[in-house]
Amino acid sequence: MAFRWTVHGEGRGLAPGEVVRPDERLSWPRMVGFGAQHVIAMFGATFVFPLVMGLDPNLAIMMSGVATILFLLIVQGRIPSYLGTSASFVGAVAAIRAAGGDDGRVTGAILIAGVVLAAVGVAVHFLGVQIIHKVFPPVVTGAVVMLIGFGLAYVVADIYWPQDHWIALVTMVATGLFLVIFKGFLGRIGILLGLIFGFAASWVVDKIWGNITALNAGTGQIDTHPRVNFDAVSTADLFGLPSFHAPSFQASAAILVLPAVIALIAENVGHVKAVGEMTGTDVDPLMGRAIIGDGVGTALASAVGGSPTTTYAENIGVMAATRVYSTAAYYIAALVAILFGFSPKFGALVAATPGGVLGGVTVILYGMIGLLGAKIWIENRVDFSDPVNMVPIGAGIILAVGPVTHQITGDFSLAGITLGTIVVLGGYHLLRAMARRPDKEVSGGEIGFERDAAAG
Repeated sequence: MAFRWTVHGEGRGLAPGEVVRPDERLSWPRMVGFGAQHVIAMFGATFVFPLVMGLDPNLAIMMSGVATILFLLIVQGRIPSYLGTSASFVGAVAAIRAAGGDDGRVTGAILIAGVVLAAVGVAVHFLGVQIIHKVFPPVVTGAVVMLIGFGLAYVVADIYWPQDHWIALVTMVATGLFLVIFKGFLGRIGILLGLIFGFAASWVVDKIWGNITALNAGTGQIDTHPRVNFDAVSTADLFGLPSFHAPSFQASAAILVLPAVIALIAENVGHVKAVGEMTGTDVDPLMGRAIIGDGVGTALASAVGGSPTTTYAENIGVMAATRVYSTAAYYIAALVAILFGFSPKFGALVAATPGGVLGGVTVILYGMIGLLGAKIWIENRVDFSDPVNMVPIGAGIILAVGPVTHQITGDFSLAGITLGTIVVLGGYHLLRAMARRPDKEVSGGEIGFERDAAAG
C-alpha cells in the first residue's frame, strides 16, 4: 500500500466522528492542502534548529523530505509521520563546536548516533516489542509525549511570542476558531488558515501602524523592524543547491551525542504510541521499523552534511486537529520539502512567516501534543496515587518545561526535553526496582491497543 490509497467516502470530507486512515485519502486537491499544512508545521523547527547548530537549513529541509519518504517505506505506509530536524542534538553540537569541532565533525558524530539508533530498531524488530514495553510502559510513554509537547513551551514563550504578542494572540484565537467553528474541509485545514490569516494580519498592521519595536529573531536584539520582511525572498536564488559536505569522525564528539539517542528512542516511542492512540491501531509490530526509519533518516541526512531527524510532534498536532492520518499527505509534504531544498527563494518565503504568527499557531499545536500524553495515561488507567509513578514523571516534566539545564562538565550539559526524558525513564525504573514491584502494579498494565481494538 506504499503508493495506493482508498478514497475515503466520496473524497470530499469527513462526517462527525470519522477519520481518514493512513491507507485512505480524500481528493488530491484536498490532500495537497493537508500536505501544505504539514510543510508549514514542520518548517519552523526544521529550519531553525539547523541554524542553531550551524548547519545549512536548506539542506535540512531537503533531507527531511528524503528521510520522511524512507521512513514511510520502512514502516510500510502504516505509521503517518514526518521526520524533521531533531532538537535533541542542539546541546551536544554546541559542546562539539565549543571544543573546536567543525561541520564535518558535527555531522560525523550525528551519523554515528543515527547508526546506533537504527541498530536499536533492528534489535526491537527481531527480539520483540516487549523490550519497549519493559523500558517504556504507559506511564513513561505518556510522560514522554507530554513533556515533548509542553517542553516546547519555551519556544513559544521565549522566541515566537515576544516578537509580536498581539499578532500571536490574534492568530491563536483565529486558529482556534477555524478549527472549532469551520466544518468540512475548511475546518480540517484550520492550522494553514490560521497561518495565512496571521501573515495577512501582520502585513496589514505594518501598512497601517508601521514597524514594530520588539525582539528581532534575526538579530536576537530588540529593535524596530517590519513584521513582514521580504528582503531575503527578493535576494534569494530561485534555483540552487544546498551546501553539501562530507562527515568526519572523532570518538570524543560521538560520545557527546550518544545520550541524545536515548531521547530519540523515547521520542519515537512516544510519537508512534500517540499516532496509534489517535488511529486506534496496534503499532507494536511496527515499533522496531519506526526506530530503524528514524535512524536511517538521521544517518543518511548527516552523511551529506544535513541535520539529525526525528518523528515530528508538530505534525502529530496537525493530525490531531484535522483527523486526517493519510500517509498521502506526508508524501506530498516530503516532495515539497525536497523542492524547497532546491529553491532558496521558496524557503525564504516560508521563513518570512512572522514570529508572532508562529507563536499563535504553535501554542495550540504544542498544547495538543502534550494532552495526547494525558490521553495515554487515561486510556491505560495509570495510577498517580503511587509515588513510583508520580515522582519521576512530575520531576521530568518540570525539567522539560523549564527548560532546566544540568551542567555535566565544563562543555557538556543536558537540558530541557533530553534531561526530562532521562529523568522520567531512569527515575521510573530506579524507583520501581527499589520498591521491588512488578511492572503491572506500577504502570497500570501494557498499552491496551488490542483491548481497544476489540472494544471498537
